Amino acid sequence: MITILIIDDEQATLQMLALYLEACGHHVLTAEDEVTGLAVFKEQKPDIVLTDIKMPGKDGFDVLRQIKAIEPQTEVVVITGHGDKDLARQAFSLRASAFFNKPLDTEALEAAIREIEQRLNTSGGANPS
Repeated sequence: MITILIIDDEQATLQMLALYLEACGHHVLTAEDEVTGLAVFKEQKPDIVLTDIKMPGKDGFDVLRQIKAIEPQTEVVVITGHGDKDLARQAFSLRASAFFNKPLDTEALEAAIREIEQRLNTSGGANPS
């Protein structure tokens, strides 16, 4: 089982994603801001991080940069309600694994997570269940 950390300041999105991903069989951690999210990341070492871009304080790109600086192999999925091609390009240039606009297509998100999980299992990077 992989562990997924969701960092999003929108409580409804955080809860919906957590419930959905738990129902898909994943272990889910949540954080409502980047400071808490980075602390949880450092302590728990999740396999995948889902981070919103637009949050008070540091944005999701700063979170992405810091996670990659701490653990370059961590898979980071960027989500946003303000998406455009420039934001997607920026996310991928910072080595994001995937980019999704809100409202989220949960089936597409789960498919991306399954692909990431396969990569992690193949490379031996996923936390053991």
